[in-house]
Amino acid sequence: MPVETRGAIIREAPGKFEVVDLVSDDPRPGEIQVKLAASGMCHSDDHLATGDIPVAHYPMAGGHEGAGVVTAVGPNTKGYKEGDHVVFSFLPACGKCRWCANGMSYLCDLGAGLLVGARFDDLESFRFTTSDGTPVGQMCGLGTFAGVTTVNAESAVVIPKDIPLEVACLTGCGVGTGWGSSVQAAKVSPGETAIIMGVGGIGINAVQGAAYAGASHVIAVDPVPFKREKAMELGATEAFESIEEAAEFARSVTNGQGADKAIVTIGVTKGEHVAQAFSSIRKAGTVVVTGLGNITEVGLPISIGELTLFAKEIKGALFGDSNPHADILRMLRLYQEGNLKLDELVTKKYKLDEINQGYEDMHAGKNIRGVIIYDD
Repeated sequence: MPVETRGAIIREAPGKFEVVDLVSDDPRPGEIQVKLAASGMCHSDDHLATGDIPVAHYPMAGGHEGAGVVTAVGPNTKGYKEGDHVVFSFLPACGKCRWCANGMSYLCDLGAGLLVGARFDDLESFRFTTSDGTPVGQMCGLGTFAGVTTVNAESAVVIPKDIPLEVACLTGCGVGTGWGSSVQAAKVSPGETAIIMGVGGIGINAVQGAAYAGASHVIAVDPVPFKREKAMELGATEAFESIEEAAEFARSVTNGQGADKAIVTIGVTKGEHVAQAFSSIRKAGTVVVTGLGNITEVGLPISIGELTLFAKEIKGALFGDSNPHADILRMLRLYQEGNLKLDELVTKKYKLDEINQGYEDMHAGKNIRGVIIYDD
């Protein structure tokens, strides 16, 4: 039988989250139903509310960074059973398309439907409805701002049961995106100098990744003192208020050359931020752009001559070039071994009804990551 639950939805953008009664559909073949334990409050869901990320269907249930326990498994759905602990990946991975077959499952073709919020194989079929029967989309096909959700099995990774779900949830987006941006997209190497612009829920993990990869200088940039302090606690060697200060320092420790890598993880990324990162790197250096802003804006104010003659590279990164079904488990193993900090990322825990307060706190610079905890 379909399950009644409560969830936070956006009816229009710009708008605010509204907690309403929802019905989560029974899982069909290839689907599982999950009772959420926790959901991270990612900035991308705020982009949903502001309209920076327009979606194809309203209302839309927010949330794409969650973990919980499987309560039902659809017919002929292999690899999952009731009682399994799972982390959701905001990017599904079919394992069959060109991108998955080439080890780039972060570009899986199933991602084409993420901002529709319907079933991937039927864009007119929705797994959530309101109590009056109105179809409700799921952010990234997940909708983790709900106590119970039904999802495509290819969006869930089974994890060991001894890992706390309230921190494991973070690996499904923020940790993987930030860590991967340094380790896999930027390919930070031992002895390099790396600048991380923006130390929120993504950037703090880019700091962790760059430190783990062996960078001699991990330079964090953020205007908020609290975030600079957290960066220093989690692997940064230096922290500055502005990119100008960071770039000057990078040149001072590289014989005037500049940073080897610059990773842009600003919550609302604009072209000028990419240009600032571009100016901070050395010849043949790399800028990795991970942050999102208004996705309809175009244009980067950079010198084409500098791009060509200095052989600089600007690279976009989705989920930090991470492959969810392999890398989520890899990150959780690093956590168990003490090499990746997760507990320290959670600044404050919220109830579902406090979701708008949580995002107000994020905008005020009070949180590295807020996490919604669901009652048993």
